[in-house]
Amino acid sequence: MNEQKSILVTGGAGFIGSNFIEHILTTQPLMKVVNLDVLTYAGDLANVKSAEGNERYTFIKGDICDRTLLQNLFETHQFDGVYHFAAESHVDNSIERPDAFIKTNIEGTFTLLDVAYKFWMNGPKQYKTGYENARFLHVSTDEVYGTLGAEGLFTESTAYAPNSPYSASKASSDMLVRSYHHTYGMNVVTTNCSNNYGPHQHDEKLIPTIIRKALTGAAIPIYGDGTNIRDWLYVKDHCKGIALAMEKGVSGETYNIGGKNERNNLYIANKICEILDEIKPTEKGSSYKELISFVTDRPGHDFRYAIDASKIEEELGWKADENFESGILKTIAWYIEKYTNA
Repeated sequence: MNEQKSILVTGGAGFIGSNFIEHILTTQPLMKVVNLDVLTYAGDLANVKSAEGNERYTFIKGDICDRTLLQNLFETHQFDGVYHFAAESHVDNSIERPDAFIKTNIEGTFTLLDVAYKFWMNGPKQYKTGYENARFLHVSTDEVYGTLGAEGLFTESTAYAPNSPYSASKASSDMLVRSYHHTYGMNVVTTNCSNNYGPHQHDEKLIPTIIRKALTGAAIPIYGDGTNIRDWLYVKDHCKGIALAMEKGVSGETYNIGGKNERNNLYIANKICEILDEIKPTEKGSSYKELISFVTDRPGHDFRYAIDASKIEEELGWKADENFESGILKTIAWYIEKYTNA
């Protein structure tokens, strides 16, 4: 990755993208980073406050569907690496307004791919001089694989079976990236991750919601009976995996990144409440667990996701530093500070 002098990070004011920018600026002292984000409700410049004032960092407000803007950015900054995080990602929102997901996740990915292809290459399998090592990394999700029963793991060869407008739009974007590799010989890598958690996650997501509701004494909503299972991945471990996939991954390959931390939603809620009971007790001395309430389940709610990360572990040497119990302590501490100082 030291060969890459200037990179474009899309969606860098969002949850995972902002953590990734912090990771790159810390670990790659020669790298120039341009953060392109349209700043929807899920993007917040406060997430990248640590990058402000860094001479290697530039923020551009703009839409990945804006071809002219993208072309101008590529010409100006001469990108030889793209990390594509920008996406609409909240399943509930995709059920309410799927059109935004189709536009950003499919049309936006296509526009970005096509601009990169035409900037880096003269035609199929013909890279321009100086861009022979240019690479496009596409960040995706395990939700493209559908749902699992009580057993089994998603692997890179699992058939796609998306069940929500969100996951269908991400599956479509994955296929577009694949097609640019097979048709044009474009140097691409895709990563599919399990559920992330950690600093900068939007308040609407499960873990920030549990923490926020608990701290304000409000009911903590859990879908259905709380038995839906996810594989939880600490965001900073995910960022290390993405950097490795860009640096060492094989062109055209997909790498699944998962935490091997399967937990159901009710366990998550109970665990967070137990930690808060210990480190920030309620004034009344009651347990935060008393706030847990069950709400009507989400339509088409996938039962279980779990990733087999052995490919990226064995081929690229990645491993997660955090398990759920260590990562959630860091996460809760971060959110307590955020909500206390809000």
